[in-house]
Amino acid sequence: MDNLVVVRGGGDIATGTIYKLARCGFHILVLEIEHPSAIRRNVAYSEAVYDGHKEVEGIECVLIHSLDELESVFKHNKIAMMVDPQGSSIDILKPEIVIDAILAKKNMGTSRNMAPITIGLGPGFCAGKDVHVVVETMRGHNLGRLIYQGHALPNTGVPGNIKGYSKERVIHSPCAGVCHNVKKITDIVEKGEIIAYIDKTPVYASMSGLLRGLIQDGYNVTSGFKMADIDPRVDEYQNCFTISDKARCIGGGVLEAILHGLS
Repeated sequence: MDNLVVVRGGGDIATGTIYKLARCGFHILVLEIEHPSAIRRNVAYSEAVYDGHKEVEGIECVLIHSLDELESVFKHNKIAMMVDPQGSSIDILKPEIVIDAILAKKNMGTSRNMAPITIGLGPGFCAGKDVHVVVETMRGHNLGRLIYQGHALPNTGVPGNIKGYSKERVIHSPCAGVCHNVKKITDIVEKGEIIAYIDKTPVYASMSGLLRGLIQDGYNVTSGFKMADIDPRVDEYQNCFTISDKARCIGGGVLEAILHGLS
């Protein structure tokens, strides 16, 4: 199939890449797990697994259950998504381009022999060994830079700084259990306010601000699981509905890697 790109992972960072490639005329098949855990769900194509479809900035992604549905989806200029965590569809389709955008901080089974052009986002891949190209995902001077030999910078576990807030912005589950959301994405919350329960254990807002990300209601989390994201910029409401600067920058790096590889 001409211009086919298979992307493993459909979270908010992956969505920046998927969206950019779709805008540039590529046919995209996204492979996801059965229960995606994106928290910036308004701008994550992975939500199509739960809802059957997801639109981000005017481009729609549709959940399919068979590769026979691909042609129809692409004919309508939409993105296709399939639950295929092992990537078995790759062996069948034999695409020219495979991108690992899972951002698991480790390689979840992607290898160079999957396609003529293989690209890994962030740490966990060795360019020239696991994949052909690695795209740097660490905020800073090298964000989006292409690496053809070696690794991306290691994960620090520290979220990006926004208006002086970093670790405080991200909320992790205090225990294991099922999440029951009290608040919703786009709500303005105050520090100490209950935003959800894990079973009967309350989860409190770590700071005041705009609730930009929140795990799916009913999601079964483990202790310490990343489950919410607060933005101190309460006046930037539209950020909840648009792809982030980081995701766009990484998407630009991926596009560069593809065009260079095809040239």
